[in-house]
Parts: sequence; C-alpha cells; structure tokens
Amino acid sequence: MSLLQELQDRSGNQCELCASKENLNIYEVPPISTGGVDGSLLACETCIGQIENPETTDANHWRCLNDSMWSEFRAVKVVAWRMLSRLKKEGWPQDLLDMLYLEDEDLRFAKETGEGLEESEKIIHRDANGAILQAGDSVVLIKDLKVKGSSMVAKQGTAVRRISLDHENAKYIEGKVGPTQIVIITDYVKKMSEKE
Repeated sequence: MSLLQELQDRSGNQCELCASKENLNIYEVPPISTGGVDGSLLACETCIGQIENPETTDANHWRCLNDSMWSEFRAVKVVAWRMLSRLKKEGWPQDLLDMLYLEDEDLRFAKETGEGLEESEKIIHRDANGAILQAGDSVVLIKDLKVKGSSMVAKQGTAVRRISLDHENAKYIEGKVGPTQIVIITDYVKKMSEKE
C-alpha cells in the first residue's frame, strides 16, 4: 500500500486539518526525520500553501484546528500546535493551545521549526555565505572536515541532505555523511539551491 493510500484510508480521504475533500496532497512535516505515515499527513492545497507561506495565512481558515487538534496522529497534532502558535496573537488560538496536550517528544518535534517564538528569540542558522539554513535543507561542505571520534574525513564538495538544526547553538547543524550522523559547523557549509 502506498503512503498516499495509507493517508487516504486514515483520513477518510479528506484534509486532516480542515476536512476539505479538494486538491489533497501528502504533506511531510518538517524537519523531515521520519517521513512515512508517522511524519506525514493528508492536507489540501489551501492548508499546505498557508503552512509554507506564513504571509498568506488566513487566521479564520485555521478555526478548523478546534477539531483536528484532537487527532490521535502525531503529524496532525504537531502541525496544529505550530499553526496555533503562529496565530496566537489572534487570541482564540491561545485558548486552544492551552488545551492541546503533546507528549514531550512530540512537543520537541513541534518546536523544531521555531514556530511560536518571537523573531528575536529564534536562533538563526546561516551558511558560510550568510544564507539562512532551514531544517530539511541540503548543504555542501566547503572544506575537508575531520569527523570527531573517528578516522573519517568528510571531503570538500560532499552533499549533506536533509539537515537538522541545533536549537541551542546557531553554529551547529547535523546531517548524514554516508551512514554516519555528524555535527557540522555552519561556517563550513554552503546551502544548495533546489536545482543542485
């Protein structure tokens, strides 16, 4: 069974956020560590568009979270928490946030994108050229790096895909080089464009 079929079965073939039955797509919840059924949800174009482009967010559309935030599925609860956090200045989302319960691990996952923090509180990761790095981005090493605790050297030009960010330190990101998960200092990477 494909991921799309599993999500359609789970959701009754409707958006797991607003219950729309139109223009449904798989939405992988960033930063994509698990993907698959646990890290994805079925959502309509409207919801996905507003999640990915905060400036297009229509607060009234998200009143649907009053229902969907009670979902038993982690991906749905995490996205509900993020959108309610984004909209909390509206007033009513804060009331829903106060009622929403997430397990510690799910709450950590929900906070990984920095949603809900004021701009001044967010830790911003930048590559060697000053480009902002997001969780899930791909980067290229711009110099050879010795991997601490091993004899491995990650070569200049190595692509590191789907990075995750350290939320305590703006200089650290994590990613896989071959089978090994390593911590990389942002000064030694360049963000890859979509085409690369």
